[in-house]
Amino acid sequence: MKSKIQKIFADTARLHEELREYAPQIEEMLHSVIGKMRNGATLYVLGNGGSAADAQHVAGELVGRFLKERKALPCVALTTDSSVMTSLANDYGTEAIFARQIQALVKHGDVVLALSTSGNSPNILEALKLSQELGALNVGLSGKTGGEMLPLCDHCICVPHVDTPRIQEAHQTLVHIICEFIEQEVILEE
Repeated sequence: MKSKIQKIFADTARLHEELREYAPQIEEMLHSVIGKMRNGATLYVLGNGGSAADAQHVAGELVGRFLKERKALPCVALTTDSSVMTSLANDYGTEAIFARQIQALVKHGDVVLALSTSGNSPNILEALKLSQELGALNVGLSGKTGGEMLPLCDHCICVPHVDTPRIQEAHQTLVHIICEFIEQEVILEE
């Protein structure tokens, strides 16, 4: 057990070290997101399972606060309304649970952040297709090669690993980076 624990820590540390090389990609993505939010865009975040929890984490940090006191920032996790999600799953199928919310809420110029370790979740893909049609900026956090969501995103950071737990750990670090820079750079008028 001890050797496996040590291997997990080593794998996680090595993966985070590899991600340092993605700094230019991350910076480019942040410039796009921050530019949209400075112009009044709302950030909508979605994911399944652990990625749903990460989506809610982003919204909590931006509507609340991350590191400093400031005005609340417009961010909505599309993973939180159980009545909406279950009625959509029941009436339209699980593929529609995010797309239907995108249709109701997202406007041209908004930002959609999708988290998917595989990049192949049907409900994520449907949501990204629709948000693309609506003129939103699509941003993704994925794993491996980005899967089918890669061409649907304006920016997609693909964590170079195959194990879901390691990908999710990297996504949590990326989420904190995103929140820190949005909080630092998006100043809304009082």
